[in-house]
Amino acid sequence: MPDLTIAFVDLTGSTSVFETLGNDRATKAVTKLTQWIGSRGQAHGGTVVKMLGDGVLMSFADNKASVDAMIQIQQEHAKRVQQWPPHLKLLMQIGLARGPVVWVDGDCFGDAVNMASRLSDMAGPEQIFASDTVIHQVEPRAGVRSRSLGQMRIKGKVDPCEVFRIEWQLDMQSEFLTMPADLHAITPKEDSDFAGIELAWLDATRTFTSGDLPVRIGRVPEVGFVVSDPRVSRVHAKIELRAGNYVLEDVSSYGTWVRFGGGDSVVALRRQEVVLHSDGEIALGAPFSDFSAPTVSFKLVDGSMVLGRNSSNA
Repeated sequence: MPDLTIAFVDLTGSTSVFETLGNDRATKAVTKLTQWIGSRGQAHGGTVVKMLGDGVLMSFADNKASVDAMIQIQQEHAKRVQQWPPHLKLLMQIGLARGPVVWVDGDCFGDAVNMASRLSDMAGPEQIFASDTVIHQVEPRAGVRSRSLGQMRIKGKVDPCEVFRIEWQLDMQSEFLTMPADLHAITPKEDSDFAGIELAWLDATRTFTSGDLPVRIGRVPEVGFVVSDPRVSRVHAKIELRAGNYVLEDVSSYGTWVRFGGGDSVVALRRQEVVLHSDGEIALGAPFSDFSAPTVSFKLVDGSMVLGRNSSNA
């Protein structure tokens, strides 16, 4: 079985596009974009395995070529959509994984295929998530910037896997991991370490354990964490635990923005999800560029921290 790098590119925002343009025009727009994605992958030596509605599955024999292709796709598309109305923007979330692949009747199967699909699901709009098997094969001097997101629970995998975010933005200012030896220093978390998530807004702070989830954030008293601001929807967002990962879903009218500690990259959500892989902040109903935006900070806490808080509150 040959080792291949599998790329799964999924479009986000298609629901709004279909609601606005109607089925015929939206289908043409989505098809045109997926065909463009496939052509850019082929230009880097990739093979289009199949089109999946609003997604594209590709394979690459050359690992570095696959990374270069996905970076170029994100960079070129970011320029294309700058002038698009927000409700018509189709963005991309990409998953990359490498491993043995079996071909059957023109389709491919294997752990790398499943992993790429899962990573695409976990990535936010305009993000590229990659497995360690992809990043470890990229030369440190190859100019690819990536950042470890630590060990994550992946559906279908017994053990946690180290996941990386490829930083494709030209102006990205974050700490990049460049030495492969450093990447092995992270040890997997045990299930018991995923003990809770702490939310804080103004003088209100609450820690929610796995048994408290899902928790809803919103303006009305009935939700689990209340943020009293007119820009916050009655039920604005939801946090739940999926296979050991905390996932934030936007269910609001005006959107949600997420940024993680140590970086300037912002994930904008409109009826979409993102994995909360490290501590950070959530802006509700207005972007971080608005200094008055209601902002909730979040921290992932381990078992000892939860016990300490419970003891101090007793």
